[in-house]
Amino acid sequence: MKCPFCGHLETQVVETRVSEEADFIRRRRQCGACDKRFTTYERPDLTFPALVKKDGRRVEYKREKLRASMNLALRKRPVSTEQVDSAIERIEEKLLALGLRELPTGRLGEFVMRELRKLDKVAYVRFASVYRSFEDIDAFKTFVDEVRK
Repeated sequence: MKCPFCGHLETQVVETRVSEEADFIRRRRQCGACDKRFTTYERPDLTFPALVKKDGRRVEYKREKLRASMNLALRKRPVSTEQVDSAIERIEEKLLALGLRELPTGRLGEFVMRELRKLDKVAYVRFASVYRSFEDIDAFKTFVDEVRK
């Protein structure tokens, strides 16, 4: 594997760990030239459904984009990276279990909202405020009142 720091082609695996759910392998590597260490993750290469946007465009699923959306909602909230990773894993498992070639983005948004509700209610409301595009303050207030129950 190529060193991300100096570009040297020879790196050595120093440590290997299997995740708690045994769904990926984490490897610590060390460059043979600059001696810097870095981490790689080995996951199965799976095909996720294409996402169909509201305007009909089709885009490929990107884990990084999902993580960025969730992190934005979770900004300055007491939720660990491990909890977010687990939530993303559960969402991806649902996507794969559906066995669909295409999925409306709205359905993915519902999966995200369910996970955020479990993690942090403030993040859930933040995400929903953008995702659901409330028409007025009363609709938003009704939604927040439902979350409080």
